[in-house]
Amino acid sequence: MAKDTHDNGRHPIQHEGGFDTVGSIATNIEDGFTMAAVGDLLLARPVTKGRHPGFSELIKILHGADVAFGNMETNILDRSFTGSPQAEYGGAYCISVPELGPDLKAMGFNMVSRANNHTLDWGLEGMRETSRVLDENGIIHAGAGENLAQAGAPRFMETARGRVALVSFATSFSPMARACDPAGEAPGRPGLNALRLAKSIVVPPEMLESLRRVREILPHYDRAGKDPSRVAIEETIFKAGEKAGYNFEADARDVAEILRNVRQGKQFSDFCIATNHGHQQEWSDEPPDYEQTLARRLIDAGADTYVGHGRHALRGIEIYKGRPIFYSLANFFCEDLRTPVGADMFAVYGKDPKLDTDAEVTIDEVAKGYPKAEGLVGALTDLIYYESVISVSRYEDNQLAELRLYPIELGHSKRLANRGVPRLALESQAKSILERLQKLSKPFGTQIQIENGVGFIRLQPMSA
Repeated sequence: MAKDTHDNGRHPIQHEGGFDTVGSIATNIEDGFTMAAVGDLLLARPVTKGRHPGFSELIKILHGADVAFGNMETNILDRSFTGSPQAEYGGAYCISVPELGPDLKAMGFNMVSRANNHTLDWGLEGMRETSRVLDENGIIHAGAGENLAQAGAPRFMETARGRVALVSFATSFSPMARACDPAGEAPGRPGLNALRLAKSIVVPPEMLESLRRVREILPHYDRAGKDPSRVAIEETIFKAGEKAGYNFEADARDVAEILRNVRQGKQFSDFCIATNHGHQQEWSDEPPDYEQTLARRLIDAGADTYVGHGRHALRGIEIYKGRPIFYSLANFFCEDLRTPVGADMFAVYGKDPKLDTDAEVTIDEVAKGYPKAEGLVGALTDLIYYESVISVSRYEDNQLAELRLYPIELGHSKRLANRGVPRLALESQAKSILERLQKLSKPFGTQIQIENGVGFIRLQPMSA
């Protein structure tokens, strides 16, 4: 076995073909390996035995894959649950019944991410109960744990074509949900694997000067700490730039820890998934400015794919060094039969729990948009929140050979009791979904061909 003594900051690791020369360990799976990836799993009940036309045909796609992955954006609780709805929550108290565990398994899901803005809607008790149910049903999950080391650690699954690792983190989360490690005599804190972002507002230079003058007349202005490149007013930071918008700077310590976990995940597996849940710029088809750089760094560190979710609508697909980056796979389920609903949500929507039902709170929530989800603008009743794809990546010779995109729709026009469960989209809607995804992916240089209502991304084999 070849040995390389030159690090060059790239962390070379031994494998059957020697050290990988681009700084990430080569994919090492058997031919025909497939990964099915979907977006957010927002559901409150089991559905496989229900009356949902077209759903059984759809889940055959998941069953045909070695890995079936989605973002677990709910808590699984039973009636003996001793926790409570938290004062800080992810915009809605996402909750489901214990039967959801075996139902997810029956659908074919075998890996899910846990780090998102709903991880601690029902406190640590809810987080732990959800972990227990997933464990009992053999579903591998990552992103939540008893301290940061556990929440951030890669989790592994054995498949017939190779060992798969999953690293899950979130850029949108309630402040008290962030896990931390022990420090001296202070114990660690349970929670999720968080990537903190510093948000700034970008304005034209002349506007920044006006803001600086405003800042200088306010009390307690710190002249010694004056930074010519930015203006801070209370907790809001303004920067000068050519195009007005938002800037997000990822915390360097959090990034280093996540990259380390991805690197270790690949060292102990044949295929590594990195996944991020974020609501930044939720109103935009374009990913926030930090995300492309981060996704590429994760792939350079060893990830074989990056899966983004949280926007609840599709964003583009990029192929970087032969590996897919999904900037948002939208919703796989968007089913809103959540009950019970915490008192805080009744108050937010001006409802009375003695007069109004849980469903009436949910209807208002969906119609108005989640008020506490950062950057969310507009109603979640729009059709785009009920359209998505199932992505299926197939590998040959340890390279991505083909990526199939199956368009799905989630019953946008159905009544509340039946809405949000996916089925394969029919011809005209399927064409519309795929054409939109073509447009979203074009800025990344990705070409999607449409054949018989299915999208295809085909790659030419890369030289060794």
